[in-house]
Amino acid sequence: QVKLVESGGDSVHAGGSLRLSCAASGNTDSTYCMSWFRQQAPGQAREGVAKVSSDGTTWYADSAKGRFTISSDAAKKTLYLQMDELRPEDTAMYYCSAGARLRTVDPCPGWLYIYRGQGTQVTVSS
Repeated sequence: QVKLVESGGDSVHAGGSLRLSCAASGNTDSTYCMSWFRQQAPGQAREGVAKVSSDGTTWYADSAKGRFTISSDAAKKTLYLQMDELRPEDTAMYYCSAGARLRTVDPCPGWLYIYRGQGTQVTVSS
């Protein structure tokens, strides 16, 4: 079992920056996929933002490219999302998720993995 706890959400003005963190604890694995996804309101579709594999490979949704940076610190068991040039449309609850890295051509398929946190709210005003 893996527990994920997000932090760092806040209210900022458009153009501002935030750094989200996701601390993992429990039975973590040395090979993993971790991601950030967001949901603008309960019941709305969840949107993948960025993901990282334990080998350092990263992927970004088009909406995040050039503005967001995902990184992980294996020693601290923490995932980060640096968000710059924030826009009002980035307003959402941000969640992190984690799962096993697969031994396949696509080692981290999709954006949502088996373990998920409770989320941290990001609000961007114009």
